[in-house]
Amino acid sequence: MPSKTPFFQAFGPLLFGRAPKAAAVKLSRIDSLEQLYELFGDLIPRKLLDLSEKGINSRSRSLPPRVTFWAFVAQVLNPGSSCREIVRKVEAWWRWAQKERGEGSLSASAYSQARARLDKGTLGLIAGQIAVTLERNTHKEEGWIGGRMVKIIDGTTVSMPDTEENQRVWPQSSSQKPGLGFPLMKLAGLFSLSSGALLDHASDNLHVHENQLFRQMWNGLGKDDIILADRGFCSYATLASLSQRGIDSVMRLHHARKVDFRQGQRLGVDDRLVTWAKPQLRSAGFSDEEWEALPDAFAVRLIRLKVAADGFRTRSVVLVTTLLDAQSYPADALRALYGERWQVELHFHQIKTLMALDVLRCKSPELIEKELILHLIAYNLVRVLMQRSAHLHHVALSRVSFKGTLDTARHFADVIYAASSKPRRQDQLIEEMLALIASDLIPERPGRSEPRAKKRRPKNYQLLTKPRSQMGNVPHRNRPNQNRSKSALT
Repeated sequence: MPSKTPFFQAFGPLLFGRAPKAAAVKLSRIDSLEQLYELFGDLIPRKLLDLSEKGINSRSRSLPPRVTFWAFVAQVLNPGSSCREIVRKVEAWWRWAQKERGEGSLSASAYSQARARLDKGTLGLIAGQIAVTLERNTHKEEGWIGGRMVKIIDGTTVSMPDTEENQRVWPQSSSQKPGLGFPLMKLAGLFSLSSGALLDHASDNLHVHENQLFRQMWNGLGKDDIILADRGFCSYATLASLSQRGIDSVMRLHHARKVDFRQGQRLGVDDRLVTWAKPQLRSAGFSDEEWEALPDAFAVRLIRLKVAADGFRTRSVVLVTTLLDAQSYPADALRALYGERWQVELHFHQIKTLMALDVLRCKSPELIEKELILHLIAYNLVRVLMQRSAHLHHVALSRVSFKGTLDTARHFADVIYAASSKPRRQDQLIEEMLALIASDLIPERPGRSEPRAKKRRPKNYQLLTKPRSQMGNVPHRNRPNQNRSKSALT
């Protein structure tokens, strides 16, 4: 017999769309919705979204924290939806449930104010709770050698509306003229290789290095974790500091460090054990005390990886790792592991492109930070469905489609909710939904190469070369003969 959970209670239909026709009941007594969201388990403690005893969220409002939170999640999972559209969803669902409302209706402004009242700390706790649950449900065989957990770190940038407040916190690129660019946020994300969960993140302005953002996440790493990263994160200070914490690393060697495979101890073909000396200059972000605590010399392992692709010259990539035991961690296994680093690019694509994180929409720094966290929460919620479907039907999680899972859940939600009065039929629909997700697998395409180039040409609109208020009469198209008179054309 299925167990009920308080997840998404009452406002669950907002997450996936409109509520189907059914007998009118009072909003506070819709308990059957819990059957649908049993899929996610008890991911969010109910008390986190309850009214507080005092403070800004202590008053009873039309949009309490729980309603606002799930409305915000719905907006994130439906890219392009406006605040007005989400407000209308809330209003329509209220009227369908025949909840007593005062005169007038909700407004987009009221919804924006309600979003601003959401507590950033609470959103962070919710994000962490879901991520921990995803990692806890990872099967032992999904780990790497010896069941060790691999975590991938990488960075990216996102833009946002060009407002004075946003520009002060996240200035635009110095290569753009004032008034023509957009504020840019640098974002570092720590992902689980096994579950795909976004475990932690840190953000700052464009001038902060990704390695400094990564340092903010070190306290959340566990002993025996393995960090997989590109060369931007490879430094003596990072490798030595993580090793002191019992954390190993597999990274691409930084381009500024020269390597000679004739030196050091030979462990195998293109596999060397060498000793690095501590740099004389202290790394940025490290205090004098932290720098002094690092060892004067440090043993690392260098492995050459040859990348061959049809039609291209073979390239050599050098990996550096603190996994020094060549018997326990063969060079070929480490080469294959580094190939999995590409997964982080796919995860960022899912969040930035499929969920539209690439361009945030809020106009104040406070809401931008909350919008960012909501994107990460929504991403992990979809990953929960993917994980459960893969485990239930014994398919590789890496082949389950993120977009397919999101679309399937959104459209199945209507019929699952319509069957709330028939628990057995509802359970059957949930099982069929998970089976459908597991059957819609991404094809295996080893060695696939798709350069970031666009075939479809953009519209030939005039580009802003100065702020819009100074452009004057902007031509409709960017044509060289646009300003010629009609008489000159005849």
